[in-house]
Amino acid sequence: MAQYSTLSAATTEPAEASGLSRAFQSLMTFSRRHPLSAFWGLVAAAIVAVTILAPAIVPFDPLKANFRRMTKPPSIGAQSYFGTDQIGRDTLSRVIYGGRSSLLVAVLAVVLGTTTGSLWGLASGYIGGRFDTISQRIIEFLQAFPDLILAMSIAMALNAGTWTVIVAIAITRIPFGGRIIRSVALTLKEVAFVEAARGIGASTLRIMGRHILPQCIAPYLILATTHLGVAILIEASLGFLGVGIPPPTPTWGNMLADALNSGLVPPWWLVVFPGVAITLTVLAFNLLGDGIRDTLDPRLRGFRE
Repeated sequence: MAQYSTLSAATTEPAEASGLSRAFQSLMTFSRRHPLSAFWGLVAAAIVAVTILAPAIVPFDPLKANFRRMTKPPSIGAQSYFGTDQIGRDTLSRVIYGGRSSLLVAVLAVVLGTTTGSLWGLASGYIGGRFDTISQRIIEFLQAFPDLILAMSIAMALNAGTWTVIVAIAITRIPFGGRIIRSVALTLKEVAFVEAARGIGASTLRIMGRHILPQCIAPYLILATTHLGVAILIEASLGFLGVGIPPPTPTWGNMLADALNSGLVPPWWLVVFPGVAITLTVLAFNLLGDGIRDTLDPRLRGFRE
């Protein structure tokens, strides 16, 4: 027994080491082939890390008002690097916590919407028939509305809250996952190994889950990464229009809305810093998604090479 445990431990360690080395080699290959996407991937990772570590790095409480420091410009000496808002709250702390809220909503919405749409598209493409026809008409109905208008309508119809915004944005992501994964399923359902599985009596659920679903992972990852930037923009737009996450929870969108409510010409720092945060985050995730698409798509990979 002792010899067996020693042997299993000895074989596990090289396997883990080889797995880490393969992952590192894949990252280096990705960085060499797509340096721009790799750079913006590091920017996206830094933004995510800052938002996760927000409680440990913010200089002030983002919700605490200080009426002696209302609408103060950025100042290094006062440790108010991004200035303060109309009621004296630190803008830097609110930008960091706002990123936490915006990224959480965007990630959950993209995962929920893309997963739902992908599973729907997988079933629609493989089952076909009347179910596929009805599904495509529903997806076309959803795609007839602009993303922001559809999300705003859903958010206004439901009670305001974080999960309301997540569900509203997720519904706008469903048609894209449904269309793309359906096309993959339509292609794979006629492949020889699927026909063989059907010939030996495999059930529909087993064929979809065992043989077709693994082939959909690459397009699913591409959809998820490329739609993160869109979800962040929709969340910021909903917050700006007043139908997003309600105050006092800071988000980049409602920070911009608060800045415009402060007067006809708002203080520049209340507009620039949340706007720059939105721009950098959306740009980082979009360019990272382009690199992942070029890596995982065989046709684009062959064209690049």
